[in-house]
Amino acid sequence: MQLNYKEFGQGEPLIILHGLFGTLDNWVTLGKKLAKHFSVFLIDQRNHGRSPHSEDHDYSSMAEDIREFMEQHWMHDGAYVMGHSMGGKTAMQLALAYPELVKKLVVVDIAPRRYPNNHEVIFQALLNLHPETLTERSDADEKLARYIPQAGIRQFLMKNLTRRPEGGFEFKMNLPVIYKHYEDILDEVEADQPYQGPALFIKGENSPYIQNDDEPVIKALFPKAKITSIPNAGHWVHAEQPKALLEVLRKFLLGEELKI
Repeated sequence: MQLNYKEFGQGEPLIILHGLFGTLDNWVTLGKKLAKHFSVFLIDQRNHGRSPHSEDHDYSSMAEDIREFMEQHWMHDGAYVMGHSMGGKTAMQLALAYPELVKKLVVVDIAPRRYPNNHEVIFQALLNLHPETLTERSDADEKLARYIPQAGIRQFLMKNLTRRPEGGFEFKMNLPVIYKHYEDILDEVEADQPYQGPALFIKGENSPYIQNDDEPVIKALFPKAKITSIPNAGHWVHAEQPKALLEVLRKFLLGEELKI
């Protein structure tokens, strides 16, 4: 699978993976700042952004996509790998399946466990949007607002819309397959052996995605993991506290002392 990507900077490779309903564009600002130190590869995961669509959508498949991407781009000595939310689970699966390819692992606001279904309202909003019938983006915002009161979430979701030449809009993402495989996206990450490399789990202080109870599960699969919190941030740490996140990432990836 030829994944869509953008590349910035020079140096050792750093791969960044977005979350559910996201695209690589969500990480451009941070990626360009990290490009002072690394060759940064922002990747659209399968069924998202401008990457190919597939009937399969699970962490084994997505981790294999990244392994193939690394092979195609001559990353035979490995790379630093970071992922947010769904992308964090992809990164975890890659590190567990191919530990020799992951020099350091960074996971942003997700644990390896199974999560409850808390996106059903968003799915229903998107499935009832019928973008081909819309004339303007404001029409999409108006329809989504019937389900989703938060303007920021609506704006994030609307980044998935692209105009059709014949009029109206369409989704960049493969919404039917993502919805069909939502249970796979919620699933836990499993492995026969733990990843013994350096790992950093970053939680948003106000986010419920990583709980204190998750630490034993994290440590079981990633025994060298450090867990840190970004103050005044929710699940979208990179959007809410980009400077604080950048500083933590820079220190961990460059091997400087990180106060936990």
